[in-house]
Amino acid sequence: MESIFPITIFILGLLIGSFLNVCIYRIPRGESIAYPPSHCTSCGNNIKSYDLIPVISWIFLSGKCRNCGQKISIRYALVELSTAILFLLAYFQYGVSIFLLRYLILIPFLIVIAMIDHDTMEVYTTTTWVAIAMGIVLLGVNFYLGQAVATYIYGALFGAGFIIIIILLSKLIIGIEGMGWGDAEICGLCGLFLGFKLTLIMMFFSFIIGGIVGIYLLRFKKKNGRSEMPFGPSIIMATFLIIIWGDKILNWYLSTFQ
Repeated sequence: MESIFPITIFILGLLIGSFLNVCIYRIPRGESIAYPPSHCTSCGNNIKSYDLIPVISWIFLSGKCRNCGQKISIRYALVELSTAILFLLAYFQYGVSIFLLRYLILIPFLIVIAMIDHDTMEVYTTTTWVAIAMGIVLLGVNFYLGQAVATYIYGALFGAGFIIIIILLSKLIIGIEGMGWGDAEICGLCGLFLGFKLTLIMMFFSFIIGGIVGIYLLRFKKKNGRSEMPFGPSIIMATFLIIIWGDKILNWYLSTFQ
């Protein structure tokens, strides 16, 4: 039975990833994520149920719409596959536990937030605040089970508070908001799920990842020094890193420097 569970988790990730593609496309457009059914954005024809199999359908159709032959971005398959891989890695890290449930809830929200922020430079409260509400419900579950709750509250306050301080100081000193309020929402959300200690590490890596991405974009002329760059995806990539390897990084740090 245990050998079947990773396969189940992987398939669940693929299925949820397929739905995330709908959310990523429709939320910025103000469209319902439930209706109408999935359809080709080029010809408008509804996609048949047998063409909705995650990843496999994209490969079988050679990345094209069955009706109009218009090319379908590989990003759809990559979102599905990435969701499944993250689900599987979380399972291998935490097994069947409240922590696995916590991260299986968080990961889909973060993928949607990251992709929309990358595409539009916008963070939508319809994603962040629903995820925060889910995190608060999980706090209730933790409390009922007699588990720690304060660390997640502190994580949320620190994550959001740190970014808010940066926004206010940059506005005061240089007259512009160095980061967006949506970034504060994302950090608060991630802190609510990670807890205080892991949030500290997540923030550290988010600025490293953001710096690397910024240097790459400037180096290859994708952006210039005055261009705005979304920081949300860097926060979220760091959070994925911490979900999978956070405890190992923390234990390594404590054993090395203490």
